[in-house]
Amino acid sequence: MRYLNLLGFAAIPIAFLVHKWLGAGQSWEPGVTFLLASLGVIPLAHLMGQSTEHLAERAGPTWGGLLNATFGNAAEFIIGIVALTKGLNEVVKASLTGSILGNLLLVGGAAMLAGGLKREKQRFSAHAAEANGGLLALAVAGMLMPAIYHFTGERLHDPRLVEHDHDVSIGTSVILLAVYALGLIFTLRTHAHIFTREPAAEAGGAAGGTQSQAQRTKHAGAHHAGWSTGKSVTVLLLASAGIGIVAELLVGSAEAMAASLGWNHVFVGVILLAIIGNAAEHSTAILLARRDDMDTAMTITYQSSLQIALFATPALVLISWAMFETGLSPADAGMLNLVFSPMEVISVVLTVGIVVVLAMNGQTNWFEGVLLLAVYLILAVTFFNLPAEPSPAPTH
Repeated sequence: MRYLNLLGFAAIPIAFLVHKWLGAGQSWEPGVTFLLASLGVIPLAHLMGQSTEHLAERAGPTWGGLLNATFGNAAEFIIGIVALTKGLNEVVKASLTGSILGNLLLVGGAAMLAGGLKREKQRFSAHAAEANGGLLALAVAGMLMPAIYHFTGERLHDPRLVEHDHDVSIGTSVILLAVYALGLIFTLRTHAHIFTREPAAEAGGAAGGTQSQAQRTKHAGAHHAGWSTGKSVTVLLLASAGIGIVAELLVGSAEAMAASLGWNHVFVGVILLAIIGNAAEHSTAILLARRDDMDTAMTITYQSSLQIALFATPALVLISWAMFETGLSPADAGMLNLVFSPMEVISVVLTVGIVVVLAMNGQTNWFEGVLLLAVYLILAVTFFNLPAEPSPAPTH
């Protein structure tokens, strides 16, 4: 990992050099720039993961998972805003869908697999899984109903369909943001006690393959001894700013590369951009799962998905509306709405259903991780084989 991070840091200036000078006007430039920019995101996301991991160890599973999810999702949010300024609304929606799928299936599945390889099973709070499952169901409704309204309006030949789509999207976005805020109060204040591991789980001992709380606390204290809270926050802010700079190259080169290779924009957003944006969650959740801290690992998985569905997505809709009204976005791109494609909606519905069923007992093992990863691969193959559609030319 150390060498990969060093390679990533070296790739950042080279990416700008290739894009601005060495590869300007060349057919190979978008692909090379995308590869270099992707490598550049990895060490920045790793720094974010490291610093949030130290904060998580000090704050406990619930606050720690929330902090990790918040800063881990900063990459997706920044990428989304950059894409909005380029008028790539469909890429934004695909990237948001991919983040939800990636967090639940790829991050969650990889954490279960990595943590369960040397253990019979791992435990986490079943009460937290139940509460988060309800919020995920709301997220599904937030994606499903605007899409159903759109296709119903098309069938009824609504002459003001675009306007009504935006009204439904803005209204739904406000509701989702309000529920997300109330969910934070529920999680962190009024019912914080149910989002921690049950005492019975701690008694599992060697039979369940779990460490005692004292062992985890001792290990965590030794691990973050060299990182102060101030250092962690500073690294988070600097890494977030770095990702914002690299995202400009990443989004533009991804769209140009997809056009040259004949790939559809949904695959680019759902798989490529989402995997890169989820790099922080990948590394941290897997690391914590291997240490048998599945409470925090699963909180990262759930909170990352919920923040994308209930915060980032509706926030980007409102930001897009503000940008459109103030003339900051391309006029021909229109405003971002919540009308996702049928393939995206069905993928999220299936994913949420599978994850809720597997996690409802508060236990997991390596084979459940394999199942989630298999679903993710099936979706990736499906999205890859979608025919390419015309998309707005990216602005460099």
